[in-house]
Amino acid sequence: MKIVVLVGGVGGAKLALGLARVLPAEDLTVIVNTADDTWMYGLRICPDLDTIMYTLSDLVNKDNGWGIAGDTFEMIAAMRRYGEDAWFGLGDQDMATHILRTRLLHAGKTMTDVTSILTKKLGIHQQILPMTDSAVATIVDTIEYGEIDFQTYFVKHRWQPTVKSLRLEGIEKAVVTPAIEIAIQHAEALIVGPSNPWLSINPILSVPGMRELILSRDIPRVAISPIVGGEAIKGPAAKLMVELGFEASAQAVASYYDTLLNGFVFDSMDGIVEIPQEHVTKFETIMKNDEVKVALARSVLEWIQDW
Repeated sequence: MKIVVLVGGVGGAKLALGLARVLPAEDLTVIVNTADDTWMYGLRICPDLDTIMYTLSDLVNKDNGWGIAGDTFEMIAAMRRYGEDAWFGLGDQDMATHILRTRLLHAGKTMTDVTSILTKKLGIHQQILPMTDSAVATIVDTIEYGEIDFQTYFVKHRWQPTVKSLRLEGIEKAVVTPAIEIAIQHAEALIVGPSNPWLSINPILSVPGMRELILSRDIPRVAISPIVGGEAIKGPAAKLMVELGFEASAQAVASYYDTLLNGFVFDSMDGIVEIPQEHVTKFETIMKNDEVKVALARSVLEWIQDW
C-alpha cells in the first residue's frame, strides 16, 4: 500500500519511523515541512528534514527526538569563546549534514536533489521530500518582539512569546515539485502526522497547488491529532492554538483540516469528540517507545484498508 505522510517536528518523525517499520521502503514517501529552515553561520539548516533523516537512519538522539545521539558541541563552545551569542546549538556531527547540504545547494542542486543524496548516504531507502524547492520561511508576529523568524521564536525564546499571527514569507513563489506530484498521484492513502497543524503542516498545505492536488485524490486522507486531553504531546501546539483563538482540542484540529481530509484519529484517553470527517477512530497515539510507534502505524493502516 503506497502511503504519503505529511510531517514536521518530532511527532511526525515518530510516526514516519512506525510506518517505515511496517511498510516496504518503496511504499513510503515522507513530505517534510521546510518553512522552519534558516541560514546560520553561513549554512543552510533544515531542522525538520534532519529530524526525519536522523530518525529513519537510527542516528537520532532518542532522549530529545532530534539531533544525533552522542553528538558533541565543541564548535558552539568555540563560537562562544569568540564572543558569539551562539544560541542555536549545532552538534559537531550534525555540522557535516549542514556543510554538505550547503555545498550541494551552492553547486546548483535543488533541495529535493540534495535531500535524496543525503538520505541515500545515510542508508535510508524511503523517499523523503522537502515540501518545495523554493525558500519559504515562517515569520511569527509576537506581542513581545514583533515579527521574528521561526527559530528565534522557537529556539532562542523557547516558544514563550505570545503569538499574534503567522505568515509564510516566500510562499507565493513556491511550487509543488514533480516528485511530490508523482508521489501523491500514486498514493493509495495520505496521512497527516501528529505534527503542529499551524507550524508544521500548514506550510506544506500552503504551497500553491498542494491542497488541490491532495483533494484531487479519492483516497483515505487521514490526520492524527497532536492534541491529547487538551495538551500537546510536545512543543507549542496547544499554547499556540489558544493564542490564535482556537480551543486546544482534538476537535479543533479536526475542524481546522475540515474537508481536506476524510478521516481523523484521536487518542483513546479523549472522550466523545465531535469530528467533521466521515471516518473517525481512536488509538493510543502517545508514541513513548518504538513499539507504540509501530503499533499506531499498523493500526492506522489496517483501519483505512477496511474503509
